[in-house]
Amino acid sequence: MKPYFPSAILMLLIAYLGVQALTGERGLLSGGEREAMLLRREAQLAGILEQRRDLEVRVRYLRTDSLSRDLLEERARAVLGFADPRDYVIRVSAPAPEAGSTPKA
Repeated sequence: MKPYFPSAILMLLIAYLGVQALTGERGLLSGGEREAMLLRREAQLAGILEQRRDLEVRVRYLRTDSLSRDLLEERARAVLGFADPRDYVIRVSAPAPEAGSTPKA
């Protein structure tokens, strides 16, 4: 049995590495999962870039050389919680989360 022991260990190591090469996290058979994750991340990136463009426009309007009075008033009201006496304020409560559902991050 002694002369076959190193060969058996080597064969087990080769078999393990072969299985991992096929079915591991970065294996040949997990390409579909990587593609799906790539699509999710690209959609997430597109959303973040859209938010950035919106924020850049808002910041441009808040600079002193091109100050937008409406945007400044809107931000001041949102931050300070004030309302104009002529405004109609409608409070809407957020719906309660359903039992068993978890918020997606």
